[in-house]
Amino acid sequence: MTTEWPLREQDLPPVLPPVPRPPGHSGDRGPAGAPEGSASPDSVNIVRAHLDNVLPALESLRSQAHHLAAWGEELARRLLAGQRLLAAGNGGSAAEAQHLTAELVGRFDGERVPFSAISLHAETSAVTAIANDYGFEELFARQVRAHGRSGDVLMLLSTSGKSPNLLHAADAAARLNVTTWALTGPAPNPLAARCDEAVTIQALSANAQEGHLIALHAVCRAFDAEVGRRGLCGPFPGSRP
Repeated sequence: MTTEWPLREQDLPPVLPPVPRPPGHSGDRGPAGAPEGSASPDSVNIVRAHLDNVLPALESLRSQAHHLAAWGEELARRLLAGQRLLAAGNGGSAAEAQHLTAELVGRFDGERVPFSAISLHAETSAVTAIANDYGFEELFARQVRAHGRSGDVLMLLSTSGKSPNLLHAADAAARLNVTTWALTGPAPNPLAARCDEAVTIQALSANAQEGHLIALHAVCRAFDAEVGRRGLCGPFPGSRP
């Protein structure tokens, strides 16, 4: 589904230098207690445009709610059966991938058993050694070959869907019968095409990345619901509140 958004990144108004104020000027107080004029009108417009552009990302996700729910349920079934989740991304997408693995190894918002989930970018010694010895493009693929087992799931996050190290990881996973899921920005893109399944967010890059966190939390909701249906949510012996 293609969503039209009201503003493109290249259409954002330029950031102008602040307007000089007279000496001793403190500004009148606005209704919320903030000084009027503490932000330029251009900055306010830029912020409002950014917030407006969150809506296409959310609508894009709403149109794929069944897909996100299916991911959560399938991931629960696989991890309950002893498989694991591998996750990877670059930059902000690495942070999002690590957010997901933390929710699974720790907990989302209710007590349950822990599950095996590994962020492939998070082990700095392995990351730097592989990048140094084999090149950045092999960073994730080599780890997939090390950790991936048949039936595991590899979640790859990218707003562009073009990162070579993620594409190589998807190829390595395919050879190991590791299922690949892509969470990307607008489609079509190479990563979405390379993976077994993809959720693509039709929005500007920054807003798509914000949408990724919403998508991951939605997957966690469905995941916990499926785990709960199998009686593995709630207080457990030795668990802390």
